[in-house]
Amino acid sequence: MTASDVVLAIAIPLLFPPLMLGVVTRTKARLAGRRGPPLLQPYYDLLRLLRKGVVRSRTTSWVFLAGPVVGLVTACLAAAIVPLGANGALLSFPGDLIAFAYLLGLGRFFTIAAALDTGSAFEGMGASREAAFSCLAEPAAFFALLVLVKLSGAYSLGSMLGPDLPDLWARGAPSLGLASVSLFVVLLAENSRMPFDDPTTHLELTMIHEVMVLDHSGPPFALILYGSAIKLFAYGLLLARVATPFHVEGAALGAGVALCELLGIAVLIGVVESVMARLRLLRVPSLLVGASLLGAFGVLLLVG
Repeated sequence: MTASDVVLAIAIPLLFPPLMLGVVTRTKARLAGRRGPPLLQPYYDLLRLLRKGVVRSRTTSWVFLAGPVVGLVTACLAAAIVPLGANGALLSFPGDLIAFAYLLGLGRFFTIAAALDTGSAFEGMGASREAAFSCLAEPAAFFALLVLVKLSGAYSLGSMLGPDLPDLWARGAPSLGLASVSLFVVLLAENSRMPFDDPTTHLELTMIHEVMVLDHSGPPFALILYGSAIKLFAYGLLLARVATPFHVEGAALGAGVALCELLGIAVLIGVVESVMARLRLLRVPSLLVGASLLGAFGVLLLVG
């Protein structure tokens, strides 16, 4: 990678993710017949939170503050593993697909630990739900990645989603189609979007992720929101690369195409959240198991 490629690979994952949240919110507002907030509203919210003070309970320990920091760092590292168009990935090594999954898992672990550190029954309830549903989403993600491993014979996302991607689609379009649907379901579940969770609700008995961060404020809460945006960016970039059966040469052009694909995914998330209600909690495992089965069928098509 040239110096300009490295700058693009660092700057885009750091600057672009909040815009995806703005596009999701604006899409939902437009479909509801409203004008909606500005597209840059997530950036304004982050700046406002960074200027506020920190209020926290005396019963909390260092774990409470480590949760937002670890969540942000792990999300940034996971985003650096997914190739950004023709630029390739900033971090690439054999087995990095495992690192991608478990970096995000490490961030989730510290978020759950920070929620439990408050001693609040509500946050403990959200933490238990988050842990249970993430266990069900993990097989779906790994079956989708296994489809890529079977087709490419590689163990690195940079190799799987590189210039040979059109050849992979020519040899296994049905499997990659099923893997793309499975990854989209995982994206919605892991980023607390509807129909799995409602990021705008304040009803404790219905929340999953939001209830875990109720006690955070000021800069730590800004780190949580920023880390969540980068996590959505990382999953969206992975889905965009898997679901796109073409490869564009040229660093700047490839990055531009990738950003357009991410904006398209943000619009799709907004449409899904506009036409679907949040599922009952008892229905969520069924949808995640269905996503796992789709990925498993994709693998079986290649094995057979």
